Formats: sequence, C-alpha cells, structure tokens
Amino acid sequence: MNTEVSDAPVLYAVQDGVARITMNRPRYHNAQNSKMTYALDAAFRRAVDDDAVQVIVLAGNGKNFSAGHDIGTPERDVHESFERVHLWPDHVGKPGAEFQYVREQEVYLGMCRRWRDIPKPTIAMVQGACVSGGLMLAWVCDLIIAADDAWFADPVVQMGIPGVEYFAHAFELHPRIAKEFLFLGERMPAERAYQMGMVNKVVAREQLETETMAVAQRLTRQPRMGLMLTKQAINHVEDLRGKRTAMDAAFHMHHYAHAHNQLVSSNNLGGLDAKAMAASNKQKAGDA
Repeated sequence: MNTEVSDAPVLYAVQDGVARITMNRPRYHNAQNSKMTYALDAAFRRAVDDDAVQVIVLAGNGKNFSAGHDIGTPERDVHESFERVHLWPDHVGKPGAEFQYVREQEVYLGMCRRWRDIPKPTIAMVQGACVSGGLMLAWVCDLIIAADDAWFADPVVQMGIPGVEYFAHAFELHPRIAKEFLFLGERMPAERAYQMGMVNKVVAREQLETETMAVAQRLTRQPRMGLMLTKQAINHVEDLRGKRTAMDAAFHMHHYAHAHNQLVSSNNLGGLDAKAMAASNKQKAGDA
C-alpha cells in the first residue's frame, strides 16, 4: 500500500498508463469528509483528461480502504462551502432538510454516478474495512479486487436509514442477500462477497497491490474504444433493469429517514455518532 507522507486527502500518481488515486486519511480510516470527496472528483477528472491514462485504480492508504462518511472526526467539514461540480446550490445556510438533501445530491449521489460513468476502466483495491460510504466508492468501480482481510458492511439501518445514498445493494447482491446485509448490518468477509459476485478476486493481503496492478496492466493492452463501449453497454443494461430509478427512489427514502430522525430525536442520524457505530460494528463482528 502507498505509505507516502502527505497532508493531502487524496494522492495521485501515474505509471505505465495506470493512474492510482489513493484516499489519504489513514488516521481516520479514510473516512470521507467533503475535502476528500472533492479531491477524489478532481483526481478522477485529471485521469479522464490525461490520454496517457488508460486505467484508474482507487485505493485507500493504511489499514482500511474506507470507514465511510465522516460523521465525527475533528476535520468534519459538513458546514463548509466548496466549488461545486454539479448544478445544485450551495447547501450552507439552507433551512431544515434542504441543507442535507442538496449536499448529498452533490457530494454523494451525484459524484458517485459521475464516477460510475467514467469512460475508462476503474478498479477498486480494497483492504480491511469497506463500510457504508466506502461501499459507494468501491461499487462505482468496474472491478473490485479485495485482500483476504477485507470486509464489507452497511450498518446504517440501526440509524433508521435504509442504506447509503448510492443505493446499489440489490444490484451488487441478490435481493435476499441484500436484505440480510442491511437488516443485520453484519460484516461480509471478502470470500463471501466473492461468492456473491460483489468482488472479482480475493488475494492475500501482501499480494493485493501486485495483483491489482497486474490486472490494470492487462487492461492497458486492450483497445481503449472497445473498453469504453463495453462499459457503456453493461452500464446501460443495469439502467434498463432500473438501477438509476431505483436509486432515485431509495435516495428520497434515505432523506425521509433523516428528516424523521430530526423530528423524533433532534438528530438526523438518530442520535448515533461515529464512536457508537464503531462500537456496534465491533460487537456484531464478535457475534458473527
């Protein structure tokens, strides 16, 4: 894994036609604040604009791929304004549920859809935890290669919320498995994720980088237009099956849940913070 020391929330490097985009908040298990999310978008844009880049690899620095959205670190920046990339207004200063609704249309649903449609092949290189918002980052990629210590979870139902904003659960998993995944909120080990078709390959942790880069290099030898059209064709099939419209509906349910939480508990996350969620996840891991 990349161990470069930097304060940048995202690192970017290109070698032999492969752009490597690395989330770089290892102290916080690569939890995504807005600075990281916008930096990821800029890095993807940079890779798309560079004709020398044929393949994009998304990685996370440190022990874990990503612990999800930043809901409690000292660098949480939910109340800051940023240079937006979609035609949504600034969320800062908006009243009531509008604040969170427009923000998450921009930085979560909108950006993930934008990244999913990148015309170049993308590979998520996943180790350790891939939780909630981390799932969204892995799921937008075309291929997922996981270390044998990787695990996946979306435990937000305990907040009263029906899964993360980029609601691809029933497309990544059989609907009955997706219900189990969300209802119980338990960790899904990499090997089971592979069996369910959510992960392309599971390798030993020490081989994760080597294997991922080998796959990326194989893709660089494929015709660029062929890869682009194949990706568009398969994404189109998903959308014909209802992925986009289902995600729109789930996003609105998600925000109904936030508003309901605010009304009954004065907290849109149902009174749960990052510490409480982490403790719950550890307990469920022990029970599993």
